[in-house]
Amino acid sequence: MAKDFIVGDEKGWTIGFDYQAWAADKAFHVGDKLVFKYPIGKHNVFKVDGIGFKNCAAPAATQAMTSAEDTIELATPGRKWYICGVANHCQTGQKLVIDVLSQTLAPSSQPSHSPAPAPLPWSHFSKWVPRKLFRGFH
Repeated sequence: MAKDFIVGDEKGWTIGFDYQAWAADKAFHVGDKLVFKYPIGKHNVFKVDGIGFKNCAAPAATQAMTSAEDTIELATPGRKWYICGVANHCQTGQKLVIDVLSQTLAPSSQPSHSPAPAPLPWSHFSKWVPRKLFRGFH
């Protein structure tokens, strides 16, 4: 079942928060969503690659997400990187890297095993009747 993760929980997407510590105990799967919440106009979100993450640089052709409640569905497995492109926010730690795992399947409902068929009415005779003779009864 897919989950929605509010990035930073009640702190949201802001400066002065350790997003790597926040993500450390979470398992992100394909189909889950990241929700970046922040005051409108104060921050933004760029999806970047590893180099853009390290250098705090968004690719020139990318448009910032600026809705103040940006939702990103995790569509593929692998490493994902996000930064804030406002002023020096990324340089001061407003960035997130996560590893997205393949979609988990809900535990399959195992077919219930049918109860063993009721013994045939004459099967209790097998204890006393010689096998050779018993085979003739059924």
